[in-house]
Parts: sequence; C-alpha cells; structure tokens
Amino acid sequence: MLQCLVAFILGAIIGFIIAYFGVKTFNIARKKDAESIAKEILERAEQDADNKRREVEIALKEESIRFKADSEKEFRQIRQELYERERILDKRQDVLEKQADDIRKQEKLVETSQRRLAEKIEERNRKLEELKKLIENERVKLHEISGLSREEARKQLFRLLESELQEETGALVLRYEKTMQEHCEQIAREKVLLAIQRYAAAHTTESTTSTVDIPNDDMKGRIIGREGRNIRAFEKITGVDVIIDDTPGVVIVSAFDAIRREIARLSLSRLITDGRIHPSRIEEIVRETDHEMQSLIQKAGSEACDEVDVHGLNDRVVNFLGRLHFRTSYSQNVLRHSVEVAYLSGMIAAELGLDQRLARRCGLLHDIGKAADHELEGGHPQIGAELLKRYGEPTEVVQSALGHHDDPRIDDPYTVIVAAADACSASRPGARRETLEHYIKRMEDLEAIANEFSGVEQAYAVQAGREMRVLVSASQTTDESAAQICRGIVNALTQRLQFPGEIKVTVIRETRCTEIAK
Repeated sequence: MLQCLVAFILGAIIGFIIAYFGVKTFNIARKKDAESIAKEILERAEQDADNKRREVEIALKEESIRFKADSEKEFRQIRQELYERERILDKRQDVLEKQADDIRKQEKLVETSQRRLAEKIEERNRKLEELKKLIENERVKLHEISGLSREEARKQLFRLLESELQEETGALVLRYEKTMQEHCEQIAREKVLLAIQRYAAAHTTESTTSTVDIPNDDMKGRIIGREGRNIRAFEKITGVDVIIDDTPGVVIVSAFDAIRREIARLSLSRLITDGRIHPSRIEEIVRETDHEMQSLIQKAGSEACDEVDVHGLNDRVVNFLGRLHFRTSYSQNVLRHSVEVAYLSGMIAAELGLDQRLARRCGLLHDIGKAADHELEGGHPQIGAELLKRYGEPTEVVQSALGHHDDPRIDDPYTVIVAAADACSASRPGARRETLEHYIKRMEDLEAIANEFSGVEQAYAVQAGREMRVLVSASQTTDESAAQICRGIVNALTQRLQFPGEIKVTVIRETRCTEIAK
C-alpha cells in the first residue's frame, strides 16, 4: 500500500515536472514564434515604408518632370513669339532703311538740281543784265529818232507787232494745212510710216503680293513650324517672302517675280489642303507645282501663236512668250497686248501692201524682252532683240523689238508699223486703268490750259481726254487767230503734260445773227 502511494506520489511528481518543463518548453517555443512573427511584421512594415517612400519619390519625380515639360513648352512658345516679333521688326527695319536710302538719293538729286539751277539762274541774270543794257540803248536811240515819248512808242510798237504776228501766223498755219490736205493722197504711205507716236510713261508700281486663304488661325502655326523651320524651308525653296500677321484667315505671299509668286501661292494652297506641312513635303509640292506651271506657260505661248497664226518659233521663244501672261503694264496684260499689237500690225501692213504674216510676227514678239528683263541687264528692247537674234528670228523681227520705243527709221517700215500698233494698243480707251482722281485731274488740266488763251470762251475734254473742243469768241478772234490759238494749245499740251497716245484739238469759231420777224 505504502509502495503504491510512494509510486503514485513519485509518478505525480514526475508528471508535474514533465508538465512543467513541457509548458515551459511550449512557452519558449511560443515566445520564439511570437518574436519571429513580430520580426516579420517589422520587416514587412519597413518594406511597406520603403515602398511608400519610393512611390512618393516617383510621384515627386513625375510631377517635377511634368512641371519641367510645361515650363519648356511655355518657354518655346514665348521664344517663338519673340522670334516672330523679331522677324517682323527686321522686315520693318529693312523697309525703313530702303526708304532712308531713297530719301538720301532724292536729297542728292535735289542738291544737284539746285546747284545746276543756281548756275543757270546766275547765267540768266547775267544775260538779262546785258539784254537790259542793249534794250535801254535801243530805246534811247528810238526815242531820239521818232520823237515819241517812251510810253507812246511802247504802246504803238506792241500794237503793231501783235497785229502783224496774229495775221501772219494764222495765215501761215492755214496755208500749210491747205497744202498738206492737197497732197495728203500722194504722201499717205510716208505719213503713216513717219507718224510721230507718243508713248505712255513707264508705270512705277505693280502687284507684288498674293493672298492665300486659310481655314483657321491655327494653320498659321503649322505653316511656321517648330522654331520656324517650315516657313524658312518654304521661303528658301520658292524664293518668296511669306508674311504672317494678325490678319485673320489670310497669309500673304510677296515677290516681284509674278511666276515665282504664283508657284508659291499654288503650292501653299495645296499644302494647306493636304495638311501635311514639313520641309520634305514642301519641296515635293513646290517641285510638282513648278512643273505644272512650266507646262501652263508653254501652253499659253502656243495658244497666242495659234491665235495670230504665227508658227515656226523656237520652243524657248514660245516659253518666253507664255511668261508674258504673268506680266502687266499699267494693269494691261503684256501677252494680250502683244496679240493685239500683232493684229494691228498685220492690218496696217496689209493696207500698205507689205508682208502681213511678217508684220504679225514682229508685233507678237516686240515685247519678248519683258519676259527676261529681271534676269538680264538692260532695257527690254535690247534684251528682246538679243534673244530673237540668238534664236534665229528674221532681221525685221529683231529690229522691231529693238526700235519700237525709239524714233523708227523710214527705211525700216516694219519697226514703224509695230511702234504705231504698240501706241494704238496702249492708248486706246480701257486698255490701261487709272484712278478716278488721276483721270479727273487730267481732264481739269486739259481744260485749264485751253482756257488760259485769250478769246477762249469754253473748253471741253471729250473722248476720255483724247480730244479737246474749244469754243472761241467770234468778236475777239479771226479765222487766222483761231488757227494760232489751236496751234498754241497743242504746243502747251505737248510741253506741260504727259499723256498716252495723242490729243486732237479742235477750235470752233462761229458767228450767229439773230433777227425777230413781227
């Protein structure tokens, strides 16, 4: 029994010990597991903190990059605006420098003219003093011989001179006009060939710009391109100036060469329609447009030759002829002017019994030099003559191009015919436009000059200023003095005015007798 109790107690003690150490071992293991878990949690927390830190750093870097990109974009925009303003200022500065150069040239001309005028005035004053001394001596001698007073002699002498001058000059004019009328049929051909033609003064301005419509103002930025590369490439390839200003919906193309300006205008319109605007595309479009323009120029020259029945021309001459379609003079198309001169020359030659085909050929090619006067030095008559001679044209054609603006020689009838036809085409009503103010001023000047003559009652400019009809007083003038007034008006118009063609002056003198029957 005791042994059983002892064994039970020992077993209980052993069991307690075993349980104690088991619990302790379990606690130790549990503690290690808890430490491991805590360590894992701390590592995970540190990793999460590192991830959060990296995310924040990445977000800050992205925000910095975005801010830098926005700043660069704004900077490029400001730099582009500054570039455009600088470009506009450069163009304005060029214009101002050109105007300053023109003003300096004019000042030099004025100084030279003033110096020459002063010399002439001094010479005139010297001669005038000598003349006064001679006149005074003659007056003294005349007074001693006639026994008249100075005022009486002067009045009597002036009345006598004026009366004799009016009668003699009037009779002389009438006699020569009558003689000319009697022999007009005999000298008709010489009169036509020797007719004096008055040419229109050279024009000073012509159109040098073309406008291109754009769908919206955003297209201007695409035309300019990044840092202006598109517009620089376009101007370099076409040789024109592209002006982009604040005008809405319009881009301006400027150049003195009309063909180059037209190629640039068509190319820019095609680029805007296509939408792909970059240097390589610009070069491709301009090359295609230039090829089409050359075909159009050749076609225009060929059509003009067929229209006036002139054949056998060199292809290069036909090309120069087609280029005249893009030239104007006083807004008159030079190619249409050349065709008109060809027709007129042919009709005049037919009337004179000369070669009508050769005359049309001379008239068609007389202004051919205007197609190359921007490429070669000299006036268009000399350039045209050299070109026609180089391409084997007849001597008459070469001489007509060379001399149609000079005094033509009587032994070269085709040059005279072309000069006359050229003047007729240029001076006919409607051929060349002029402003309303200039037209009214010219009419007023014509009538004012006629009204300055003694005995003129009324003067009218008719036929667009190409005819003057002057009414003179029958009581203050005679038939001889009316002829003298007519001649004086013609001389005054020739000396004091510049006008295209010719002006016919008609002086009308009539006597009206009125009685009343009762």
